[in-house]
Amino acid sequence: MVREQYTTTTQGTSLQRPDNEYVYKIGIYGWRKRCLYLLLLLLLIILVVNFALTIWVLRVMWFNPEGMGLLKVTKDGLRLEGESEFLFPLYAKEIHSRTDSSLLLHSSQNIVVDARDMNGNVTGRLTVGPKAVQAHGQQFEILSNEGKMLFSANENEVVVGADKLRVTGPEGALFEHSVETPLVKADAFKQLRLESPTRSLSMDAPKGVYIKAQAGNIEATSQMDIVLHTSEGMLVLDSETVRLPRLPRGSRGVPGNSQGLYEVCVCPDGKLYLSVAGEGSTCHEYSAC
Repeated sequence: MVREQYTTTTQGTSLQRPDNEYVYKIGIYGWRKRCLYLLLLLLLIILVVNFALTIWVLRVMWFNPEGMGLLKVTKDGLRLEGESEFLFPLYAKEIHSRTDSSLLLHSSQNIVVDARDMNGNVTGRLTVGPKAVQAHGQQFEILSNEGKMLFSANENEVVVGADKLRVTGPEGALFEHSVETPLVKADAFKQLRLESPTRSLSMDAPKGVYIKAQAGNIEATSQMDIVLHTSEGMLVLDSETVRLPRLPRGSRGVPGNSQGLYEVCVCPDGKLYLSVAGEGSTCHEYSAC
């Protein structure tokens, strides 16, 4: 350290000032001064570079008073225009598109939409994958614009609330269990076919089963037996013509002059057969019971 000595004189005194060799100049000189200037220059360069980078980031990210580029901050939330790519999960209360355009969600893998409760547990999930669309939840419903239930499914039942269920596949519809419906109807000029390839087919109704063909035939074909049974009522065949073309014929004897006429005979067990017509009943003569 340099000790500086100062002397003062008053008028009328004869004190002399010290020599110049004892006076030192105060300041930074030499290499210290150059280092200080170099440090200030370096700080100025860093400030200019930071300012330039800030301007560049603002220009690239399109910052503006309303938001950032196509992302605008409104009183209702965030408004994003154009296409956007999310690299991590997106959490939002509501996502909707503009009134004049549709909302498109695109992913190279899967699109998963989760609904969680207050504890963070997943209560519902919709997964759109490359091979399947899966929905997980306690109940799945499809509603119309008026709020009418069109389709509902849960663990116990599947309900179709539409006025009409149309199956257009060439193989029809396959049901592994029972089906409950008030009407089964084919399209106009199309055939309606009910088939059980390896098991039985049963149609039950407490007030009756009604089968009607307005412009065609009704055919029932069976490999074994077709049984028409009524417990309390009667079996009515109401038609102008009733034909039984394959009734068995009695084989005893040769008719003398039947002229191709036969009579229908009934066995005690209900079996029907034909007997050659004669002047009297020939059922006993040509019995097929």
